[in-house]
Amino acid sequence: MSENPVDSVSDALTGRDPVKSANLIYILYLVGIIIPVVPIVAVVLAYMYRKQATGWLESHNTYQIRTFWIGLLYGVIAMVLMLLLIGWLVYVAILIWLVVRCVKGMQALARREPIPDPQTWMV
Repeated sequence: MSENPVDSVSDALTGRDPVKSANLIYILYLVGIIIPVVPIVAVVLAYMYRKQATGWLESHNTYQIRTFWIGLLYGVIAMVLMLLLIGWLVYVAILIWLVVRCVKGMQALARREPIPDPQTWMV
């Protein structure tokens, strides 16, 4: 029998299951493509769960926090470049970067592996 989805989300939000919590943060970043406020919630959760992350999960936590701040920096650059009409191209590149970064993190999380280089600016 499958697990109750409500219990799964509850475990993720309360931090009882750090793997589910990390996965929730990646999902929130992806939802943030449609609802721009959601990544703020995701980074707050990442900072809250930082103390609970041990072992291989620490690399995911660092990767998630850096994803927010690097994405924010790239987003500000894209907004400035919109004045030159090339900001839209930069914004599309940021969206692709974000999706690839989240998918890469979720795949490593599913394999229960650390992120090889959580400090990277690239994917």
